[in-house]
Amino acid sequence: MILLVGINAKYIHSNLGIYCIQAYARKHGIDDSDFQIKEYTINQEIDFILGDIFLEKPKMIGFSCYIWNIDIVAGISKEIHKIMPDVPIWLGGPEVSYDCDMQLKKYPWIKGIISGEGEVSFYELINHYLAETVGNIKVGLNIPGLSDIKGIVYREDAVASGVDNIVINPPRENMSMDDIPFPYTKDAGFDIDTLKNRIIYYETSRGCPYGCSYCLSSVDKKVRFRSMALVENELQFFLDMKVPQVKFVDRTFNCNHEHTMAIWKYIYEHDNGVTNFHFELSADLLTDEEIEYVKNFRPGLVQFEIGVQTANSETLKAIHRNPDLTVLKQKVAKIRKQRNIHQHLDLIVGLPYEDYDSFKNSYNVVYEMKPDQLQLGFLKVLKGSPIYYDREKFAIVYQDRAPYEVLFTDWVSYMDVLKLKRVEDMTERYYNSMQFEASLPYIISFFDTPFDFFMQIGNFYKKMGYEGIHQSRLQNYEILLEFVLDICKPDKRKEEVLRQLIIYDIYARENLKNRPIFVGYESEIPKDEVRTFYKKEESEHKYLKGYDGNDWKQLHRMTHLEQFDIDIQDYLKTGIINDKKSRLLFDYKNRNPLDHQASIYKIAFSH
Repeated sequence: MILLVGINAKYIHSNLGIYCIQAYARKHGIDDSDFQIKEYTINQEIDFILGDIFLEKPKMIGFSCYIWNIDIVAGISKEIHKIMPDVPIWLGGPEVSYDCDMQLKKYPWIKGIISGEGEVSFYELINHYLAETVGNIKVGLNIPGLSDIKGIVYREDAVASGVDNIVINPPRENMSMDDIPFPYTKDAGFDIDTLKNRIIYYETSRGCPYGCSYCLSSVDKKVRFRSMALVENELQFFLDMKVPQVKFVDRTFNCNHEHTMAIWKYIYEHDNGVTNFHFELSADLLTDEEIEYVKNFRPGLVQFEIGVQTANSETLKAIHRNPDLTVLKQKVAKIRKQRNIHQHLDLIVGLPYEDYDSFKNSYNVVYEMKPDQLQLGFLKVLKGSPIYYDREKFAIVYQDRAPYEVLFTDWVSYMDVLKLKRVEDMTERYYNSMQFEASLPYIISFFDTPFDFFMQIGNFYKKMGYEGIHQSRLQNYEILLEFVLDICKPDKRKEEVLRQLIIYDIYARENLKNRPIFVGYESEIPKDEVRTFYKKEESEHKYLKGYDGNDWKQLHRMTHLEQFDIDIQDYLKTGIINDKKSRLLFDYKNRNPLDHQASIYKIAFSH
């Protein structure tokens, strides 16, 4: 039996690569009893993975290698070779495809490496190892020898001198996307139930027409597309199965207008009200037709990941990107205006010509675009990418271990990198969590720029010993209030407003029955008025939809009614604090699909 192993970064992730190889092998006659796949995570015990693989008693083992798992793959494969020295071990995937001969020298226990696409090459390897051997001769029809398999690099058995000979076979031609079987059906050997509560990855194209220097996809500039007849059937499968999220792995999904529109039209016209589709795209390439069309989408039907990377024009030129930032801003704003699509914008620390102050500017530029999430990434110098060859030119020093993350450059010191790591942590905690909708803009108004706020609160965490320690969501609110009171020292009026905004943010996410003591804000509605409201709502359902059959006490437990001394909803629209009492009803059953906040209704006092 041949075993193909995927080790994922998290349980919610899945390995599309090994699924495609499995589907291709099954389509071409490889039986389940002869070929199996196994998935683990980098967080599992190595002893468990090692034992589990051993008990399968494989004839050959293949590992799928990425920057996030190469260290654990190297360690496990070395131990496997000790306990099963006669079982050949093969590697494949983007982390080992670039310098295969050097990888074999680095890992002397590895038999060989698949370079590039693996569907056909691994299928031929399966045939090679399943063939019966009489003497030293493979028996059977059309059984390939290792020398006949394109796209592999392997070591021949040691000759009399005891020195292995590394053989580099000719590369394999890129295959047609239509020749890759859809991996998620029973016919492909897959049980879709195994992906419950996990992200499903899907591809309709390979390659990228752009040359971004930090990206491996820039190496293959010829884009191959899967035919829409196949894509439509596969999208319908996801919709029929009511898969929660399908993440397209296509690089620059919107590089082809016709392909983009065909997919978006299909998912819109066949929307099941449940499935979300994630696309990585370039906002400046979006056409007016595309932007107008996505305005019709149900909130939560799609989400966009947009790589901005930097606002420094010299840096953009150095990394071979040429987006018009003015156009990009305009198109991000047009998408945001409808508030039906989650937008995730990316920045990269450590790019050429971007120093600390330049990155601060880039951060503020992207922050002002008001993305739903702002991700700070740190440059990874990937072997085979253009920036790998330019690393000395740009004086980029990076870690030798995967994921080869930048340590410093001529423009940012290691101290700068450490500071920006704090900004990353605080951005994740207070912006990307989407839990501080009202309080965060108010607090940021106390600082010169958004970046200054995130930097200073990061320094506060360091100073107070909170850094590197897990905090609960309520503790994040408590520390935020502590920070503002200590650093900003607001007057009594601002402090009262801040406490109310924090209360609003807490109840927008949490159905708490005990008010957090640290907030210190007391303005509760009299119990008799609360009872009167819910009894009336039980009969009228003026605000709470979908609660039929629940009595007023149940409605009270399942929702929350809160009174404020300011009109917070008006503040969120205008940015102006209005001293007008307001009562808000927080409905936790009907949440916003973009930020998962409760639906919030302003309640008339007479009600």
